[in-house]
Amino acid sequence: MEIKDNKPKKPIMFYYAAVIVVLLLLNTLLVPGIMERSIKQSTYNEFLDRLEGGQIDEVNLEDDVIYYSVKEGDRTQVYKTGRINDLQEVERLQKANVIFSEEIPEKTSPIISLLLMYVVPILIFVFVGNWLSKKMMKGMGGGPGAMSFGKSNAKIYVKSSTGIKFSDVAGEDEAKELLTEIVDYLHNPEKYKEIGASMPKGALLVGPPGTGKTLLAKAVAGEADVPFFSISGSEFVEMFVGMGAAKVRDLFKQANEKAPCIVFIDEIDTIGKKRDGNISGNDEREQTLNQLLTEMDGFDGSKGVVILAATNRPDSLDPALLRPGRFDRRIPVELPDLQGREEILKVHAKKIKIADNVNFHEIAKAASGASGAELANIVNEAALRAVRDRRKFATQADMEESIEVVIAGYQKKSRVLSEKEKLIVSYHEIGHALVAAMQTNSAPVHKITIIPRTSGALGYTMQVEDGEHFLMSKEELENKIATFTGGRAAEELIFHSITTGASNDIEQATKLARGMITRFGMSDEFDMVAMENVQNQYLGGDTSLSCSFETQTLIDKKVVELVKQQHEKAYKILEDNIGKLHELAKFLYENETITGEEFMKILSEPVAQIAEMEQK
Repeated sequence: MEIKDNKPKKPIMFYYAAVIVVLLLLNTLLVPGIMERSIKQSTYNEFLDRLEGGQIDEVNLEDDVIYYSVKEGDRTQVYKTGRINDLQEVERLQKANVIFSEEIPEKTSPIISLLLMYVVPILIFVFVGNWLSKKMMKGMGGGPGAMSFGKSNAKIYVKSSTGIKFSDVAGEDEAKELLTEIVDYLHNPEKYKEIGASMPKGALLVGPPGTGKTLLAKAVAGEADVPFFSISGSEFVEMFVGMGAAKVRDLFKQANEKAPCIVFIDEIDTIGKKRDGNISGNDEREQTLNQLLTEMDGFDGSKGVVILAATNRPDSLDPALLRPGRFDRRIPVELPDLQGREEILKVHAKKIKIADNVNFHEIAKAASGASGAELANIVNEAALRAVRDRRKFATQADMEESIEVVIAGYQKKSRVLSEKEKLIVSYHEIGHALVAAMQTNSAPVHKITIIPRTSGALGYTMQVEDGEHFLMSKEELENKIATFTGGRAAEELIFHSITTGASNDIEQATKLARGMITRFGMSDEFDMVAMENVQNQYLGGDTSLSCSFETQTLIDKKVVELVKQQHEKAYKILEDNIGKLHELAKFLYENETITGEEFMKILSEPVAQIAEMEQK
C-alpha cells in the first residue's frame, strides 16, 4: 500500500522542479535578453551630436558603456554607445545640464516588465506541467492519458511479416502435424463447419526450454498468413490491481477486430498458476487469470481467433485453464530424437558455408540430448571456429569441436597442469573409458582428452550411443554407475591415493543410484513403490522424497551399497586389465587426446611390453 501512496507524488515533484528550473532560466537568461532588446545602439558621434543639441536628459556612465535617454515625442528612448577615453567628457555633460544617474535607466515599461517577469513564466509553467503529466501517464499506462492504462502492449506481426514457415522448423514432426490442422482451419473453415466440427479454441505448447515452442507459434501464423499477436505473460502483471485484467480485455478486443488471427501468450505460467485461495497473495495475478478465463469462454471460435500459449511448467497451471473449451489441445514439444537432431542441424547449416563432407548423422549422434537452440548454437560455434582458423567454410572437425564447447566449454589454454597432475588425469580418464569398454551394453568411447576446459573439467571421456535408446535396463544403469566410478578406481589402483577430480562422477553416480531405488523400482527392498516424485520435469527435474524418515535412512543405505558394489566392480576390471591401463594412459599422457578408433585399436592389440610410467 505504501507504494501506491507514494507513486502519485512523483509527478508533482517533477512538476515543481520543472517550474523552478524554468523560472531560474527566465530570470537569468531570457528576461534580461528581451529587455536588452529595447535599448537602441548608437555611435559615439551620434551621442555627441545629441548632447550638443540638448536632446539628452539623463546619462549613466559605466566602465566601457554609456547609457543615455532621449525624449522622442511622448516616449523616452534609451540608447547605448561605447565609451572612449575622452578627457572633456564630463565637462560636456555638465555644460549640457545632463542628469547623472547611478543606475541604468529603465529599459522597458512596467507593463512589459510585469509580463516578462510573471505572466510568461506562468504560461510556460502550465505548458511544461501539462506536458510532464501526459508523459508520466503515457509511461505508466502505455497510452496518452489515464484512460490508456489498460492498453495491451502485444507485438503485432501482420500477414506473416515474421517470415517463418514450417520449413524453418525441423525435428518436431508430431507438433507440426497437430498445428497444421489449425492452419488448415484458418484457410478452409467451411469444410469443418459442414460436418459440424469446431476448431479448438486454444493449444498449449509444453516442453523444455530451447525446443522451439515460440518458433512453432510464429510458423503457424506464417503458414496461415493471418495477423499474429505476440505477448509474454509477464507483460500482464502490473503494479496496480486491475491493469492486467484490462490488458487482457484489450488484447481479445483487438484480436476479434482482426479475426481471423492468432494470439500467442509466451510463458503463460506467469499468470496461469494454480489458485490456492491464499488471500494474502498477489490479487492482481489472480484477477488477470480470472479475466483470461472469462475472455476465453466469451469469444467466438468460429471467427478464426486461435489462442496459442507456451510454457515449460505445465504442472503449475490452473486446472480451469486446461479444461476443454479453453486450451483444448496440449502439444508436447520435446527434445528432438536422432533423426530430428540431424534435420535441425541441416536447417541451421543452410545459414553458413559448410564443407561437402560433413556427416550430420555423426554430429547428431554426438549431440545426444541437445535442444534445438543448442544445436543452432553448435552450428554457429562451428562457423566462428572456422573464421578464427581463417577458413572460408566449416568442417567436420569444427562441428565436433563445437559440440565439446557446448558440453564442456572452450579449451583453457592458460591452465597448465603439472606433470604429476597430468599423469593423474590421464589414468583417471582412461579408467572411465576402460571400464566402459570392458562391459557389455555400454556406449562406445568416442573421444578421451586431458585438455582443461572453461567449465572446470581437467579432462573428460565422451561416449556416443550407436543409435537412439529410450529404455535402459537395470544392467545398463549399473554399468553406467561403474563407469562413473572408474576414474576414482584408477587413481586408487595406480597411485594408492585419491583426489578431488571425481567430484562430478560421484554426484552423477549417486543421482543415478538413487533414481534406480526410489523411482525406477529396481530395488528388492521396495519392489515397485515410488519413494520420490519428480517436479518441473522440463526445468531440471527436481525430486522430492515422499516417505517416512525411517525409509529415507534405508534408501540412503541402499544407495551407498549400490554405488560401493559398482565401485568394486570397476576396480576389479581395471586390476584385471592393468597392462592396457598403463599402455592407454601413456598414449593419452603423450598425445593429450585419443579418438574412439585409436582407443579401440590399442585395446584390441596384445598388451605391449612396457614398464609402468614413473609416478612423478
